[in-house]
Amino acid sequence: MTAPKPPSKPHLIRMHPRDNVAIVGNDGGLAAGTTIPDGPTLKDKVPQAHKVALTDLTAGQPVIRYGVTIGYALKDIAAGSWVHEKLLQMPSARNFENLPIATIKPHQTEPLTGFTFEGYRNDDGSVGTRNLLGITTTVQCVAGVVEFAVQRIRNELLPRYKNVDDVVGLEHSYGCGVAIDAAEAIIPIRTVRNISLNPNFGGEVMVVSLGCEKLQPDRLLPPGSFPIKDDRSTSVNTICLQDAEHVGFMSMIEAIMREAEIHLKRLNQRTRETVPASALVVGMQCGGSDALSGVTANPALGIAADLLVRAGATVMFSENTEVRDGVDQLTARAANPDVAQAIIDQLEWYDNYLARGKVDRSANTTPGNKAGGLSNIVEKAMGSIIKSGSAQISSVLAPGEKLGAGQRGLVYAATPASDFICGTLQLAAGMNLHIFTTGRGTPYGLAECPVIKVATRSDLARRWHDLMDVNAGRVADGELSIEALGMEIFKLMLEVASGRKTWAEQWKIHNALVLFNPAPIT
Repeated sequence: MTAPKPPSKPHLIRMHPRDNVAIVGNDGGLAAGTTIPDGPTLKDKVPQAHKVALTDLTAGQPVIRYGVTIGYALKDIAAGSWVHEKLLQMPSARNFENLPIATIKPHQTEPLTGFTFEGYRNDDGSVGTRNLLGITTTVQCVAGVVEFAVQRIRNELLPRYKNVDDVVGLEHSYGCGVAIDAAEAIIPIRTVRNISLNPNFGGEVMVVSLGCEKLQPDRLLPPGSFPIKDDRSTSVNTICLQDAEHVGFMSMIEAIMREAEIHLKRLNQRTRETVPASALVVGMQCGGSDALSGVTANPALGIAADLLVRAGATVMFSENTEVRDGVDQLTARAANPDVAQAIIDQLEWYDNYLARGKVDRSANTTPGNKAGGLSNIVEKAMGSIIKSGSAQISSVLAPGEKLGAGQRGLVYAATPASDFICGTLQLAAGMNLHIFTTGRGTPYGLAECPVIKVATRSDLARRWHDLMDVNAGRVADGELSIEALGMEIFKLMLEVASGRKTWAEQWKIHNALVLFNPAPIT
């Protein structure tokens, strides 16, 4: 990346010496006729983050950004012209043959020691960043009852238990219509199961069931699927709404509240203690992306990811369609051939999943992405992968799987790119801290886990000053280096993990859990 110039002067940002396009870094874009120092004179008005042709491009010529071909010119494009999606033909996806396998060997870096946060230790060795009571549901039918009960628990019980941060109803869209024995039906089941065991819930397992649903409590959480403390029953604590003992709606609510208080008393005994940064499990994601995502916020996350890995922590990156066009980059960075093959298997499975719906990866890019300068999924993918940093990829998780003992370092958690589904699956994997970059802006948040929001550009950070936690636009403005911003984000993660509230937490902005369910609905 070329060094950004001060915002008072027109400047373009070029990501790789081979690039024949660069993006406008100035807030508000640049007018036609603007002369770029050491560059072309603009023939068009070009919005911020949109591409400018650095040289004359002929029809059919590759258009290169990040050092890779992001498309082919559909007609001749003069130097200084605005290069947008209507002028590009998207390349075909690379096949899975002859990929580089575990060819990139990591540079030897010193372990990062001495960094800690204040967290909640769990019996299974995991650490929570929040102390929450999670109430699991087996079926969507009980969601209204649980929501009513949660409000009463917050108002009537929670004030007595000062060490408990909140109570969260783990409501979702799963219902009886699903073909529960289909080959892929395990994905939503293990997702709900593993979210119930998220480190932020302190090992307290409480379930609300309807009674007649296909996903019975003993199938959702079979014996042996979670650790049991010595002073507890060996069965899941379940309230079944259809049980004969419940006469009327209030009977159901009172039963939920009685059970909740048992768990609240235990959670209230927990206090924060100093733990090493290696206890962090960070999920990274981007949404409402623009062309600055891959220039400011995501590269800074890549620096922070490398710092976390050096500190012994676990970092998850995801979003199948948003890494698919860089599959060769991922397999090359795999720790070994088995990890590389696992990456290929997950991305190939997802290609087939999309093909069944008669779409491909090109369906991912949104109108907002394009308005923000991203012409297609290839360009979007190059900017998305950057947030994974430079470490080796140590392991791979299929959708809904939970991190196993010893799974540390950089992990590829294979998920759809949908913000809500990706976040849900990362929670199931064991995420205790979430960081989310956005260029167009989104108020996304999770009740189950703190979410740090990073704006890719200063205009968004100014306008959404009480929704964005970090302004990565300072990089494009020439105020801060990517390395300095990465360290700033790393330190902020430790502060948030220790209890500092994010804007999403202050406003209590929480999006719903959304399950990924590729199985048929009957």
